[in-house]
Amino acid sequence: MSINIRCCMTVFLMAIVVMSSQAIASQGTGGSSSISVHEAANLMQLPLSCVETEYPNKLSQTLLGDDDLASPKVLHPAFYGCFDWHSAVHGHWSMVRLLKAFPDIEGGERAVAILQQHITPANVAADLTYFKLNSSWERPYGWAWLLKLMTELYTWDDPVATPLAMALKPLAEHLSGQYVAHLPKLVYPIRVGEHTNTAFGLTFAWDYAVLFEDADLKAAIKQRAQDFYLEDKNCPIEWEPSGYDFLSPCLEEFDLMRRVLPEKQFMVWVKDFLPQLLSADFELAVGEVYDRTDGKLVHLDGLNFSRAWVLAALANQYPQFGHLAVVADQHLAYSLPNLVDDSYEGGHWLGSFAINALLP
Repeated sequence: MSINIRCCMTVFLMAIVVMSSQAIASQGTGGSSSISVHEAANLMQLPLSCVETEYPNKLSQTLLGDDDLASPKVLHPAFYGCFDWHSAVHGHWSMVRLLKAFPDIEGGERAVAILQQHITPANVAADLTYFKLNSSWERPYGWAWLLKLMTELYTWDDPVATPLAMALKPLAEHLSGQYVAHLPKLVYPIRVGEHTNTAFGLTFAWDYAVLFEDADLKAAIKQRAQDFYLEDKNCPIEWEPSGYDFLSPCLEEFDLMRRVLPEKQFMVWVKDFLPQLLSADFELAVGEVYDRTDGKLVHLDGLNFSRAWVLAALANQYPQFGHLAVVADQHLAYSLPNLVDDSYEGGHWLGSFAINALLP
């Protein structure tokens, strides 16, 4: 790891630690009021420190020829930093999300400049060409985050946003089409707690489909969500987490089904799928991390953040789940003070998960 990365991460740690777990627990999740502008500025330092950091980098590519033996910045000029492509995408999403919530945020001018430099028609066209040659690359995790970035740009009420959204549009539309083509071929859902989880891959895509009135994508997701999950019963959440999880297989199903099912049908499904969530006494132990320099073990901090955003969303959407806000805050309180140390293993991606939990 470079000295510059270590310095950025150390500075960030010194700043973010002032956001105590007690403060988060008392404020709770659910909007910009959950964090102050000072805390948001500290969070902004995470994507700023990685979206232009080309190395270390995990390309996760299949070489089709000598032309693929190129640097990340040459292959993916829009999203070459933050260790891997999907983390670069959600690093850009993080900057947009913070700019939307805090227009005058410290570091905002630099964030805007980076967004304008990276998300250009020419740069996005390079990725579009790459995806056309590598149709399953970054499926579904990177696809989902790209559509979430597109959604965030489109709903950002700022003159800066329009050209960025227009530049990204061809890639978003291509990935929407890829979802529609792929979902009927996926016979079984993928229920792991990492990148390939099907339910997670469909949640952000659903939000995109609703916002853009993408009828084909919406219909495909709704159909497969019901095919995959409607008959599921007694999800074994007590088996979670696995050692490398950053997503909860049970709760990711919840996050998708609360979107696609009407309330009455959803409540019937809940009673079969995971009825204990309806209990006011429901408890869920946080995922514990013993070594945050291990890129896999630190996944469990991400699990705590993703659990927090699912549980908080349930609490906000349906009063029957109001008690889950406390469980969500417990997960935030465990991982937020440890968000970054001097390790890039967590620092290149965990900020996005924290921001999505704090600023849904």
